Amino acid sequence: MSAVWIDDAAPASAKASFKIERETHKLEKRLCREVGRAIVDFNMIEEGDKVMVCMSGGKDSYGLLDILQKMKARAPIDFELIAVNLDQKQPGFPEHVLPEYLAQTGVPFHIENQDTYSIVKDKIAPGKTMCSLCSRLRRGILYRVADELGATKIALGHHRDDMLQTFFLNMFFGGKLKGMPPKLVSDDGRHIVIRPLAYVAEKDLTRWAEHRQFPIIPCTLCGSQENLQRKQVGAMLREWEKKHPGRIESMFSALGHVVPSHLMDGARYDFKGLKATGVASEDGDKAFDAEEFAPATLPGLQVIRL
Repeated sequence: MSAVWIDDAAPASAKASFKIERETHKLEKRLCREVGRAIVDFNMIEEGDKVMVCMSGGKDSYGLLDILQKMKARAPIDFELIAVNLDQKQPGFPEHVLPEYLAQTGVPFHIENQDTYSIVKDKIAPGKTMCSLCSRLRRGILYRVADELGATKIALGHHRDDMLQTFFLNMFFGGKLKGMPPKLVSDDGRHIVIRPLAYVAEKDLTRWAEHRQFPIIPCTLCGSQENLQRKQVGAMLREWEKKHPGRIESMFSALGHVVPSHLMDGARYDFKGLKATGVASEDGDKAFDAEEFAPATLPGLQVIRL
């Protein structure tokens, strides 16, 4: 390991520059580590895969492509990347930005031109959010493009915070314990969709985008209203994390540690057929015990007993 020494007499600007460089290096290592961990945990990318990276022009998709490029150079397996952007012909969309950026990366890319904007405007009443229909149209087009390009995986830029927000949206407004999986089979049953940023915090992607100076394209060109429910849930999560550091990590960890026997879904656990076995179970219900939680794992969290 090499060490870099900064003379105490060095100018403050040099010390500040060194600190920024060091923090940026740590950020890059963390991003690559978390993406690599998600790829391994869920077997997202395999030998010979052709991964279609969906590019929207937002910080998340830029970050996804950037990190996957770094992973490709270091990975013990061989796989291809191809970046795809769907130009939906929104008024004011800077159609030159992504092609110019992608040409500089050296990654093969494809720009698909489809006027879904006019279709959505025709079907959705003024003032209503267009995101749902727009997403369905975009999804169908991207599946077709994946077929045409021979892609074996479709990579999306959703991150850890997106996945938690989706979980709470489904619970609060959909009445389901359902989230956004890191890997799934597409709606048409013909494609594998992956989310390599599943373990990555949004704040890290924001910092990385600022460092890399990605040419961000805003998502408000269509004039559609924001998804207010998602916005509210996002604000709630940020407030929780601010007041109780560590809560986000704990909740996200819970998504991967589901105990069906301690929920209420009869389709996932045979409550009706449950019988005493006489065999002790570590996962059994401590029905008469007070619940205990280790506060050390959730700094700042107060457990109130009723």
